[in-house]
Amino acid sequence: MLTSYFQPNGMLYVDQVSDWREAVDLVTRPLLDAGTIERGYVDAIKTSIASPGGTYIDLGGGVALAHARPESGVVSTSLSVLRVGKPFLLADDEAHPINTMFCLAAKDSNAHIDLMQSLALLLTDSGKLAALNASSNVDELAAALA
Repeated sequence: MLTSYFQPNGMLYVDQVSDWREAVDLVTRPLLDAGTIERGYVDAIKTSIASPGGTYIDLGGGVALAHARPESGVVSTSLSVLRVGKPFLLADDEAHPINTMFCLAAKDSNAHIDLMQSLALLLTDSGKLAALNASSNVDELAAALA
């Protein structure tokens, strides 16, 4: 189940962010605080997004999946999510407005597959995706992800 991967305080809602870098800082903070990732993991995510083709993490529908290689600083498998009221531009690219950013930290390929399957089930369920996109606070976000 997807919610079992979330860290305490790992579901966040803010009205807006200044840019995608702030979104990455916010979505990774619960994982840093829980000790499931190291600072290098955050830096690797930002480097990846800023690199050519970095918008590959845009899953469509205003959802992005921030992640990097496990060796960049994953301590244990975990997940967090940031929902933003006003979309931000992923990699400053107008073709990639994002309202929801998940941060995936997978310790190994098996955990990665399990977590991705759970996330795919959520994102392909039109009702759950609609609830996610309509959420305007942490309680509604949690309900959409349950």
